[in-house]
Amino acid sequence: MADGSGESAHTAGAARGTLFVVATPIGNMGDITLRAIDVLRTVPLVAAEDTRMTRRIWARHGIDTPLVSYHARNSARREPELLEHLASGRDLALVTDAGTPLVSDPGEGIVASWAATGGRVVPIPGPSAVLAALVASGIAGPRWAFEGFLPRSGRERRERIERIAADERATVLFEAPGRVVATLRDLVAACGDQRPAAVCRELTKIHEDVRRGTLGELFVRASGDPPRGEVALVVAGRRAGDPGPAGHAVEVVPLARARERVEHLARDGMARSAAARLVAQETGLPRRELFRPDPERQPAR
Repeated sequence: MADGSGESAHTAGAARGTLFVVATPIGNMGDITLRAIDVLRTVPLVAAEDTRMTRRIWARHGIDTPLVSYHARNSARREPELLEHLASGRDLALVTDAGTPLVSDPGEGIVASWAATGGRVVPIPGPSAVLAALVASGIAGPRWAFEGFLPRSGRERRERIERIAADERATVLFEAPGRVVATLRDLVAACGDQRPAAVCRELTKIHEDVRRGTLGELFVRASGDPPRGEVALVVAGRRAGDPGPAGHAVEVVPLARARERVEHLARDGMARSAAARLVAQETGLPRRELFRPDPERQPAR
């Protein structure tokens, strides 16, 4: 197989193989590139984060290339096998469940190891949640930074959020749906509630949703209606003259509304203590206050 650049996906007779880093769809299966399909069809082996997910692409595009799993939990054992495969002169393609390998996804180890030996690494670009969020946000300029997933707590989390607040570039970060409210709350505390931002959910999928506004507005909305699914946050860069967080308090979610959310989660089957803990993380309100039923809703004796 040869593409427009004249490269060969299967380097027959070569002393060393080529490692292809292949981007795959982040949601809409139609987003895969023709070049990616060509490479995935012709390499002798594909290392996939989850072979079950990758087989959906195989079924859609009639690919029958052998698959082997390569992910964070088995990388120490699998990596030497894959490097030996490349060293024997056979090509290898690397894919993750969605998007581009190494971008908050597995792959760094094998790419770094193969490149360190002088091995050839060829990127096959394509779908990217980072770029999709940037262009959908409507707030990112030509300069931006990517933070990936923030630490859940601790000093490193605080320091990284402080750097985001001070950065003149826009910042893109990923977050688990259950942590979006807590992260928005921390960003408001560091950046002020007037900083423009966007919450991008389920990009390229059926339920794609992009919420734009200030950090304060997005925090309040997410507190009452937490986003579900894959989430990317985009925060505008700090501009000259922008106010800091002082004097810009977060609009506090009323205790009554937060208790209503606890009641709703409890009615859906979640243990009351777990519901109170979750809503406390989302809103910053004391868990013990959320655990108590709203006295105004209690029946008169």
